[in-house]
Amino acid sequence: MTVDSSAARQPRRSAAGKAGTTGSKTGAAGTKSGATGAGSQATGTKRTSTTAAHATRAKKTTEPELVQLLTPEGKRVKNAEYDAYVAGITPEELRGLYRDMVLTRRFDAEATALQRQGELGLWASLLGQEAAQIGSGRALRADDYVFPTYREHGVAWCRDVDPTNLLGMFRGVNNGGWDPNSNNFHLYTIVIGSQTLHATGYAMGVAKDGADSAVIAYFGDGASSQGDVAESFTFSAVYNAPVVFFCQNNQWAISEPTEKQTRVPLYQRAQGFGFPGVRVDGNDVLACLAVTKWALERARSGEGPTLVEAYTYRMGAHTTSDDPTRYRGDEERLAWEAKDPILRLRRYLEASNHTDEGFFAELEAESEALGKRVREAVRAMPDPDHFAIFENVYADGHALVDEERAQFAAYQASFADAEGGH
Repeated sequence: MTVDSSAARQPRRSAAGKAGTTGSKTGAAGTKSGATGAGSQATGTKRTSTTAAHATRAKKTTEPELVQLLTPEGKRVKNAEYDAYVAGITPEELRGLYRDMVLTRRFDAEATALQRQGELGLWASLLGQEAAQIGSGRALRADDYVFPTYREHGVAWCRDVDPTNLLGMFRGVNNGGWDPNSNNFHLYTIVIGSQTLHATGYAMGVAKDGADSAVIAYFGDGASSQGDVAESFTFSAVYNAPVVFFCQNNQWAISEPTEKQTRVPLYQRAQGFGFPGVRVDGNDVLACLAVTKWALERARSGEGPTLVEAYTYRMGAHTTSDDPTRYRGDEERLAWEAKDPILRLRRYLEASNHTDEGFFAELEAESEALGKRVREAVRAMPDPDHFAIFENVYADGHALVDEERAQFAAYQASFADAEGGH
């Protein structure tokens, strides 16, 4: 369901250039208040039941619909607004989307294992979010620019960033590992939400240059509470910047559920800033591809920003330093496993006779080869320089930094002394 604000600078146009449809309004109308005397028990009961009815209606009207083209069972469903954006997709391209998701998941699993083995300092898994990232990533043109967080491994794959380059930062041996301008894929951003401002500024520059390209910024549901995100919404709307805000709502901001982040569905926040928002099934790679294509075309045609909320689920931990069993139950995870994005597309491919067992067998072999390559590449990387953190803090050095370096050196030496004692 798409929601457009009447305050938008320009009307939304569909692929044919016509004004797009506006989604249903959300929120129940408030009850009229009036002065009343001492009410009888019947009146009180009526008022209570009326309030409950309004609450029920409010819940129903604010419950959003998902843009969905593939059901969890792998059945194709029609969508009058977004079907056109995937109408020409070929069986080969569908197999390509499946391959992207499988290989991204395999890489992610290998990285998690490497962290557990002490080869990486930390890892942020994307398990369960493959469709949101591959679908949106494959919607991009080569000249579009991406501003990721630290979990967009699937988007990096779509931008031809070598997976092993992603791991250097998590091993502590580089500050990113790739040239952003080579793939129009910015370095990973650790500061929560700040990349949305970077994307907005870049998009404003694109508009001033008159370039026919768009910018996309990725962030999570937790980051949506950051002031940087609100500021980027304001600037992008006022300056009609060609930017797509792609929020992967994986239901948990570390241990905080979405209902503690917002009183309304996240995509509806766009209304207050004057641009459209849409919620898409984040486990449906076709829907993510279609909706992102639509949003990028809006941006390129001068219609300004769009907020896409990909409604998905983080199957694993927030990072490898997190224990999700402390704040969520197995029932929730099992319910989302039934909506697995990879299994969903596989069911569709098999039901449509778009592939055979040979394809899956070859992909399994390719997947294992990728895991081996990543494992060997990481183990061949140098050990992190423990003292690099103290370098380049100040241009001319600083007495306090020197003191801290000496303290850290003594701390490191204590381990060697302990080992020698044994």
